[in-house]
Amino acid sequence: MLIFAFFGKLLVDAYLLSPAAPRVRAAVSGLFILGFAILYAWHPVGDILFGTGQFEELFGSVLIGVIFGAVLLALIYVISRATGKIGTPAKGEAAQKRAERLGTFGTWALRVLFFVALALPWLVMLAFPNRDRQLIDISILILTYVMLGWGLNIVVGLAGLLDLGYVAFYAVGAYSYALLAQYLDFGFWMALPLAGLFAALWGVVLGFPVLRLRGDYLAIVTLAFGEIIRVVLLNWSEFTGGPDGINRIPRPTLFGIEFDRSDSGFASLFGLDYDITHRYIFFYYIIFALALITHFATMRLRRLPVGRAWEALREDEIACRSLGINTTLVKLSAFSIGAMFGGFAGSFFATRQGFISPESFTFIESAIILAIVVLGGLGSQIGVVFASIVMIGGIELLRNIGFLSVVFGENFDPTQFRMLIFGLAMVLIMVWKPRGLISSRQPSAVYKERKRIGADVVAQGEGH
Repeated sequence: MLIFAFFGKLLVDAYLLSPAAPRVRAAVSGLFILGFAILYAWHPVGDILFGTGQFEELFGSVLIGVIFGAVLLALIYVISRATGKIGTPAKGEAAQKRAERLGTFGTWALRVLFFVALALPWLVMLAFPNRDRQLIDISILILTYVMLGWGLNIVVGLAGLLDLGYVAFYAVGAYSYALLAQYLDFGFWMALPLAGLFAALWGVVLGFPVLRLRGDYLAIVTLAFGEIIRVVLLNWSEFTGGPDGINRIPRPTLFGIEFDRSDSGFASLFGLDYDITHRYIFFYYIIFALALITHFATMRLRRLPVGRAWEALREDEIACRSLGINTTLVKLSAFSIGAMFGGFAGSFFATRQGFISPESFTFIESAIILAIVVLGGLGSQIGVVFASIVMIGGIELLRNIGFLSVVFGENFDPTQFRMLIFGLAMVLIMVWKPRGLISSRQPSAVYKERKRIGADVVAQGEGH
């Protein structure tokens, strides 16, 4: 992973951040290609040494981790250079040129990432045909936490309100769909907006008691709220099923077409052999679409007056009030909108699992979501994505690293050390980058051209 990150750094330096000679660029490109060639050649050599199929079983997750780790570290490096967090700060015209190069690269990089994510299930099926279902399922889980992280990022990252009970809205969304389907026979697409609205309503209910609270006191109340919701779901057995939960939650359909073995199912209608992977791909695109909606809605809100009010509240509540901003409405809007996205994610979780219980919505889930937001960088959308991939995807990939079982025993389960990994990662990140992997404290609304305040500017009546 470190080797490929080093190659990625060299590529960035050679092509974007320094006027390197063509020979240098060619050499760096050759090293990068050579590294991937070695990685590719390692597989057949491993089959010879370990036996056909054994190499992928033992080290397949390592190869996936190396590739994703190299890409993530290279992207983090590029963005850090763009924000001036790494390297010698450029000045004057050089700084402007570098910003233009990085801005162009960043735009294209985001487009490439979008299309890669769009084609990810098919790429996985081509590259890892024996593990496609597992990897697509991991991708679905990562996108779910990305969506939850973006929802909590509105409350914590933009508005500066510490919420330790965000899992409550996740649970409200999940149980809203499950109960609507059980008692009123609602389908997924009909119940999805209602689940978000119910979660937003509970966000307002939580917001009123904490309007005058800050810091630790706010965190304690939100933590208690999350536990209250879980206890109610646990004890109201007649309505919620109590500890037994709710099962047989209906799956979503594609224009009425179900992904099952029936004659009217997706496979039969299109003349395909039934494969449960089709359902996983369908789930992937559902959560992908929901995550895109969450992202674009959040970015749009950040540029509206309500988004700027969130940022003002985060920086200084007293100054925010002195400017005539209604902090009550600002806080309630942050809680309700963040809760709504959590409700959408909860509704998807219920239909994906087919079964839910109060044990799925414990405090540990709130801690995981908050850790993702903090590790990614408060207020950073792309930081949440990186943190979700590293923390959730990394832990899931650890399940199938065969050589660790050889070293630590057959009963070794890396997921049992999830909180230890979270704690260690948070300590390291806070030491290395106190504001997260990709910090974003810049205001959303800025002038396109920055002006220096000088005598000539003041003379024209500007810069006061």
